[in-house]
Amino acid sequence: MSHVVLLGDSIFDNGAYVRRGEPDVVKQVQAKLPHGWRATLCAVDGAVTTGVERQMDRVPPDASHLVVSAGGNDALRHSGILREQARSVADVVGRLALVQDEFARSYRAMLDRVLERRLPTAICTIYDARFPDPQEQRLVVTALSIFNDVITREAFARRLPLIDLRLICNEPDDYANPIEPSAKGGDKIAGVIAQAAAGNTIFPRSQVYAQ
Repeated sequence: MSHVVLLGDSIFDNGAYVRRGEPDVVKQVQAKLPHGWRATLCAVDGAVTTGVERQMDRVPPDASHLVVSAGGNDALRHSGILREQARSVADVVGRLALVQDEFARSYRAMLDRVLERRLPTAICTIYDARFPDPQEQRLVVTALSIFNDVITREAFARRLPLIDLRLICNEPDDYANPIEPSAKGGDKIAGVIAQAAAGNTIFPRSQVYAQ
């Protein structure tokens, strides 16, 4: 029996945000997996990247696949930087670089811990979110690029499957609020997770070449 374990934050642990009676992501993954497979939720709403390392202690011994969605809350912790005053563009870029360096260290440490299990592992980007104010949305998406750059680089360097949530949750009703997935968005996420875990090749694939 194969057993998919979801690690990370409220992208997976979204039960508190979907409408009453609608399924959360782990139930949607379970419904889409091949017969006899299981899905378990170890992700915790509000968790930052370092919290995934603690979640690894709860991964069932029979786990066969791991999927990680982390980094959104790390970005949220630094969201105040968007409202800070700066003397120059170089000052802004320098501050963002420090934030990116800190995130890169914590994300790499987290992946080292996850990959110690030597299981097939997929990681997710941070999606674009959906803020009602266009200017705020534009700033958020631009700022998130420094976090997603870390995630994509680590995926390619370690040759891990990458689930790009920016391309999956691409419609307004994919979100229950500006930063949480709705049941519709969760269904789209679950479908890709199931395909990635089961090794299905119905999706066209991009190839990334890294030394």
